[in-house]
Amino acid sequence: MSITPESVQQLINSENFGDRIKGINQLRHLPRDVSFAILEPLLKDENARIRYAAVSQLDTLGQSDLNKTLELLRDRLYNDSEVDVQAAAADVIGGLKLTEAYGDLEKVYYSTSEWLIQMSIIASLGEFGDSRGFTLLADALNSDNPLVKTAAVSSLGELKDPRAIPLLLPLAQDPDWQIRYRLVQSISHLGVTPEARSTLEVLAKDAVEAIASSAQQLLQG
Repeated sequence: MSITPESVQQLINSENFGDRIKGINQLRHLPRDVSFAILEPLLKDENARIRYAAVSQLDTLGQSDLNKTLELLRDRLYNDSEVDVQAAAADVIGGLKLTEAYGDLEKVYYSTSEWLIQMSIIASLGEFGDSRGFTLLADALNSDNPLVKTAAVSSLGELKDPRAIPLLLPLAQDPDWQIRYRLVQSISHLGVTPEARSTLEVLAKDAVEAIASSAQQLLQG
């Protein structure tokens, strides 16, 4: 059976949750502008799982109208009642590189106590590659949540701002192995400065094999 706008809309209008999700997933098989029009009302659906699925689809379908997509994502970022929907909105903003929303991401980061939202925002700033995010990312290194802190280490590497090097190198002594591992990855983006080389020499002897081998490869390269 071929996928048509009518067949997709029928699934989305179903009272069965599984059918509705199936319909949302099938939107990728329709012309992008048609799918976008069908998807938009679902961003305010009563069912949070439907809203989450709809927001996630904007990562590809939103390219049909980036200005409208930014408007819709800002609305979900600020106003959705579910944390994971807000986090998904931040993820998609990053994925689409909607740097116009930098101010919104910064505002929400400092106004929420939800680590999932904060982590998504920090990851998005890395995808932006925008130097405006440096101060916020540096601040996130002090987060009490290890996942937010780990995301900040990665995003500072992606930003490729040399100011990050003195902030990151002390993390070679962090007890969380995932932070040490991300540190090696970030150094690979930032460049092996003399200071970074000394840190890599320490990490090359790390008890965690993945960290040690990655540091050794950078030193050899």
